[in-house]
Amino acid sequence: MGGGAMRSAEKTGRSGTRAASAALTAAKPSPSFKQVWPEIKALVMPRRGLLAVAFVLMVIGRAAGLVVPALFAPFLDRVMVKHDLSVLPWIVGGALAATLIQAATSYSLTQLLSKSGQRLITDLRKQVQAHIGRLSVAFYDENRTGTLVARIMSDVEGIRNIVGTGIVDFVGGILTAVFAFIWLLHISVAMTMLTFGFLVVFALIMQRAFSVIRPIFRERSKINAEVTGRLTESLGGVRVVKGYNAEDSESKVFAGGVDRLLQNVISSLTAQSLMGLAGTVVLGVVSSMIMFLGARQGNAGHLTAGQFMSYVMFIGFMTAPVMQLVNVGTQLTEAVAGLDRTREILAELQEDASPDRKLPLGPLEGEVQFVDVSFSYVEDKPVLKEISFDAKPGTVTALVGSSGSGKSTIISLICGFHTAKLGAVLVDGHDLATVKLSSFRSQLGVVLQETFLFDGTIKENILFSNPEATDEEFAKACSIARVDEFANRFPEGYSTIVGERGVKLSGGQRQRLSIARAILADPRVLILDEATSSLDSESEAMIQAGLNFLMQGRTTFVIAHRLSTIRKADQILVVEQGEIVERGTHEQLYAMNGRYFDLYTRQHGLETNLFLAPGEGDIVPEAVAE
Repeated sequence: MGGGAMRSAEKTGRSGTRAASAALTAAKPSPSFKQVWPEIKALVMPRRGLLAVAFVLMVIGRAAGLVVPALFAPFLDRVMVKHDLSVLPWIVGGALAATLIQAATSYSLTQLLSKSGQRLITDLRKQVQAHIGRLSVAFYDENRTGTLVARIMSDVEGIRNIVGTGIVDFVGGILTAVFAFIWLLHISVAMTMLTFGFLVVFALIMQRAFSVIRPIFRERSKINAEVTGRLTESLGGVRVVKGYNAEDSESKVFAGGVDRLLQNVISSLTAQSLMGLAGTVVLGVVSSMIMFLGARQGNAGHLTAGQFMSYVMFIGFMTAPVMQLVNVGTQLTEAVAGLDRTREILAELQEDASPDRKLPLGPLEGEVQFVDVSFSYVEDKPVLKEISFDAKPGTVTALVGSSGSGKSTIISLICGFHTAKLGAVLVDGHDLATVKLSSFRSQLGVVLQETFLFDGTIKENILFSNPEATDEEFAKACSIARVDEFANRFPEGYSTIVGERGVKLSGGQRQRLSIARAILADPRVLILDEATSSLDSESEAMIQAGLNFLMQGRTTFVIAHRLSTIRKADQILVVEQGEIVERGTHEQLYAMNGRYFDLYTRQHGLETNLFLAPGEGDIVPEAVAE
């Protein structure tokens, strides 16, 4: 919104809050699995049927995977050593059947869980986007757009491993290890207990390693969000970047961000490499001990060659899940870090979630009152001081004053973007702080100085305010706002793509489109925030009729640079330093020879205005304001 007060105060508030937020983020310990278990449980429980099927398939597949190494003992001892070919068909058939079962279950698990993981990501993205969309404007003031995009798109990516193949592979590996451990004890208790001791030590090392690597993944998500945020801003403001020849500067900022990301990735890779090194050393030590003990037991007649070969193969099944801790554990750690950041977003209170906001509004008359309203973005730095006024239904209230006086903050409070610290904003006698904002904003229309358009067609942008509008209503709104005059000149008419933020349209065309959108919404309360200040006189004249129609019968609040918009206002409020210093009609304020008169004459020249009554003259005077 226009208005220096809101921008300057918000800038101060954002810097302080953002610094505090950064400090909290840096100081916050990484979450443990126990801390995020409620969220994991909430994800898993709706899919427990699918996971049960996956678990059954996994047990079957893992059991089939144990058949081949189990068959090696009779194959070596009876077929190869004793030349007993009678058991060969059973051994070969069993191995082939087990392999086919293992392949089928592996394929089914991948299909089942991978697709389920992707559906989970999609559902979470929908949930996070819907939640963020209902958060307060103050939340958006403190968070970059690109950062929020990263939260929605990137943070949930690793969570698929919670329901996907990662956790099932991990559980399956543990289950296989248990089966293998029992079989190994049957073959040799001494070798098995020695191997188990080494694996326990390795597991403790891995637990410590994951406690180190978990905050690295959390920091990576944070850095990625920051880099994405700045990149989004840079690309969105490409005209400003090029206008100030700042391409090299932006490249350096981006390079600094991706270098930080690189250092984070290198740190995690180093930790993973060390874990892999530890795993390799443990595996080598275990293999050496097994060869030593196996040779001694074989020479003593306690172990056949087939049993030793079977033992070696089963050792792989017992040690593989522990070695797999490096990969699967990393995946789950990344998932927990992403889940924790997602949890932070979902914990933010939505605008209408406050227990104070219980009152739904019916059709509005449109009376808006400020009763001794005081407000500040930063503690002890008031922006508004005991503001009081009454805007009757169907009237026009204009706000004028110097930049930073508090005009846009008043508009922000009317829209419900912020809540008054002291006093009350009343709509039809109801305190706006107790009203469900969705029921109020459905009857609110806003035309801003900088019109925001989506990268869609002209028609899609106009219908944004009322997708259910009929063709007749759409055509009428376009005619009143004079959108038809330029839309019909395009080869594709209303199907013309306007480009990102409407870059393919002129300022006047974008503003007319915005007015048509507001007309189609048919609001009871209308905000015109410097709706014509960026336009030339010709463009303003073309849309003035649309603005006049739009204001008819609606409670309208206007911030404007041009008096042509506010001269006929029912009341003009002169705001300075957060206070209303003058109020009245244009004629009354001009006759008072006060602040309004001073601003008016300063802008247009005292000599000219001394000889012209208010409203006379060939030149449309500039507005008294920012």
